[in-house]
Amino acid sequence: MLILGFSTVTFAQSYSFRKGNRQFDKGDYAEAENRYREGLLKDSTSVVGHYNLANALYRQGNYDEAAKELESIQLTAGDEPFAADYYFNAGNVAAAKEDWQTAVNMFKESLRRNPGDLAAKENYIYARNKLQQQQNQQQQQDQNQNQQQNQDQNQDQQQDQDQNQNQDQQKDQNQDKDQQDQNQDKDQQNQDQENQDQKNQDKDKQQDNRQGNQQPQPQETQLSPQQAQQLLQAIQEKEKQTQEKVDEKKAVGLASRQKEKNW
Repeated sequence: MLILGFSTVTFAQSYSFRKGNRQFDKGDYAEAENRYREGLLKDSTSVVGHYNLANALYRQGNYDEAAKELESIQLTAGDEPFAADYYFNAGNVAAAKEDWQTAVNMFKESLRRNPGDLAAKENYIYARNKLQQQQNQQQQQDQNQNQQQNQDQNQDQQQDQDQNQNQDQQKDQNQDKDQQDQNQDKDQQNQDQENQDQKNQDKDKQQDNRQGNQQPQPQETQLSPQQAQQLLQAIQEKEKQTQEKVDEKKAVGLASRQKEKNW
């Protein structure tokens, strides 16, 4: 546990600063803050005024504002007679903010200026232990984070490998399916060709059978008018000759009958 050693400095000061110190001693830190700010309006460079204002702010739990007030006089406070107290209070402010590295540095500076200050020594040891714990925790967090990152990276790599493997398997399956489809298409084409060839053979066979069963039919000859006239004249001439032969036979027969009758 830190030892709090905040106290105001009572060098020659203005009325507002002295009144602020009285309010601080009474424990009225808010009123003391008001008086210190009032005095700083008149003397903004007062190291004592900023130092006492920081103490009042710290007592109210306003650590950020207290740290700002102490930082504003850091360059000159080291040369003041109350330098050891300044660094001691600055260490307490840093410890309240859990800024253990700064706290260790401030308590160390206080001990350099007042090596016999047991409170500063105890606070230094306390802050150093807290810093070590903080560093160990940070180191463990970093290790856990690195381990988690490695696990995540390994998991991502495994997922990528699994995904690539699945993609390769899917690609192989697609290629096999495409090959099967091509083979099926080729088989179907061959089957269709065989069916078509069989149909053509059956058709040719049926046509040959029809031609074998059919008798040749005489073809009609188309005659020209001149040929028809000539054919008609030939027929008439033939009939005329035939009629003449018939008449001739009739005449011979008649003569024979007449002869017989006369005899």
